Amino acid sequence: MAFSSQTVGRLAAVITVLIWTSFIIVARASASHVLLPLDIACARIIGASSILLPWAWWLMRAERQSGQKVGSLLGLSPLPLRITVQAGFFGGFLYAVLAYIGFFYAPAGHASVLMPGSLPLWTTLLMWLFLREQIGLNRAIGLLMIVCGDVLVGGMSLLKAFEGGEVWIGDVLFMTAAFCWSAYSVTVRRYGLDAVRATMAITAFALVCFVPGYAVLVSLDVLPSHMAQASWSEIVFQAVFQGVGSVVISGITFTQMIRAYGPVKSTMITALVPGLSALGAVVFLGEPLSWNLWAGLALVTGGILFGVRQALVKQST
Repeated sequence: MAFSSQTVGRLAAVITVLIWTSFIIVARASASHVLLPLDIACARIIGASSILLPWAWWLMRAERQSGQKVGSLLGLSPLPLRITVQAGFFGGFLYAVLAYIGFFYAPAGHASVLMPGSLPLWTTLLMWLFLREQIGLNRAIGLLMIVCGDVLVGGMSLLKAFEGGEVWIGDVLFMTAAFCWSAYSVTVRRYGLDAVRATMAITAFALVCFVPGYAVLVSLDVLPSHMAQASWSEIVFQAVFQGVGSVVISGITFTQMIRAYGPVKSTMITALVPGLSALGAVVFLGEPLSWNLWAGLALVTGGILFGVRQALVKQST
């Protein structure tokens, strides 16, 4: 029995929220293990590629057999080269690298506020800049609340930088990673990309552009790597969770949300992620929640929920 588009959208939202929440907790916990950030990014790309690239080859077989020129990147991506590069640079490569490095500097509680919490802000600004979507007063108020929450969290760590603290580096990286994912979501919206093909394309780009360069630089001792010291269980776990879970499954479900609701409303649906991941950081990682983190979390979540409410009111009218 076929599901309605509304049911598919809701299911995609639930899966995305659960995986994104787990991603923040697991990625921060991984910082205390053996693998370095770029090692984790490499495992993520290889894990996702093992599923998506054979699938992409099978998906394009009919066009190839008929003699059509299909895809790009030596037949690994099902999308044209220009779109593959644009979506893959932001959504497949830069987002992962920035986020994983950030977790080695800042706690999961900061990521809870600054990554999913910043998505509505960046997405709205990019939609206004490139797709000329208007920003109403109510949405502007919600975005202002998000900015205030981000400043409370990131601003405090920036002040501590004068005392030698490095948490602010992670905060900046989290904000930049959120910008990259927003750029990817706007690209999906702009070109009306299919969820599966878009995820295949960004994975193919990351495999072709990151993995070979990473391997060469590691072999030349230009980049540090702990792949050789890590256990196989740690490497396989990262490949499965980060690659199959965070890329294949949540990549498809998030892109499906964009197609169903649009990028702004889709990112606002993730309002549960900051609170759930911050709570998970306390329970599973033993991280403290300072007053500014509580206040920033409340402002960001409130701003997202305010935007969701206004979007629902506008949709019903």
